[in-house]
Amino acid sequence: MPLVTTGELVTAAASRGHGIAAFNVITLEHAEAIAEGAERAGAPAILQISENAVKFHGGRLGPVTAAATAVARASSVPLSLHLDHVESADLLRAALDAGFSSVMFDASKLPYARNLKATTDAVRLGHDHGVWIEAELGAVGGKDAVGGTDGEPPLGAALGAHAPGVRTDPAEAAAYVAETGVDALAVAVGSSHAMTRRTAALDHALIGALRAAVPVPLVLHGSSGVPDEEIRRAVAAGMVKINVGTALNTAFTGAVREYLTDRPSTVDPRKYLVPAREAMAGTVAGFLRVVGQVSSSAA
Repeated sequence: MPLVTTGELVTAAASRGHGIAAFNVITLEHAEAIAEGAERAGAPAILQISENAVKFHGGRLGPVTAAATAVARASSVPLSLHLDHVESADLLRAALDAGFSSVMFDASKLPYARNLKATTDAVRLGHDHGVWIEAELGAVGGKDAVGGTDGEPPLGAALGAHAPGVRTDPAEAAAYVAETGVDALAVAVGSSHAMTRRTAALDHALIGALRAAVPVPLVLHGSSGVPDEEIRRAVAAGMVKINVGTALNTAFTGAVREYLTDRPSTVDPRKYLVPAREAMAGTVAGFLRVVGQVSSSAA
């Protein structure tokens, strides 16, 4: 099936009152598991490659992108390709010619005025090339903050997901979207990146207020640590794109660890990558059912 665009998938999900799940790709097995899980659930999904994943692959965007693209095109369900948490302007420019239909440009560590300027420039560049741009406002937990300038502290420095002042303000979000022209907005509502336990509590009243104030789709980062019912409530309140990364790595590593613990003499990586890929595919299918693309009774 030809690649579809992220904008198409997000718009379609929003029009049906559903969510659309986006899953992080690190290895070929991640991409294959996402496609398998989406086919198993009978639902579309987004394959996203982060700037950190590109760094893991030696700073080369091409190989991992080519692999994910090939997997997506071989899938029987609609899949799109998204570049996530891009802070480098050079990587943003590289993505425009690499087949990505969307990029999350992340200036959230910068003070507000500099975030606004950098994101506006990224949106202008992206739109000139037909690329859908997501941005972030607020401080989603679990990421290291960098030092601020101009007398301002970095947004979210040394603060957790529930600290005062880190969550996205609806009025500020509305102004930010209007001025930057972004196509989607990632907001801070209580989730946190890199959680390995699903214990996060979201601010559903804030999600509703943001949905009322912001005219573009809302994005939930750090969804791996959010329980199923919290995700369902978030989608019902207006969250559309649901990002999942750590949950796949937890499934992958758990399966590998279990296999090698039981069979410590194993040296062929294919032996333990098969159950690792299967564990990730099951995780993908589970999240897709939760966000509402299919019923919980789907095969």
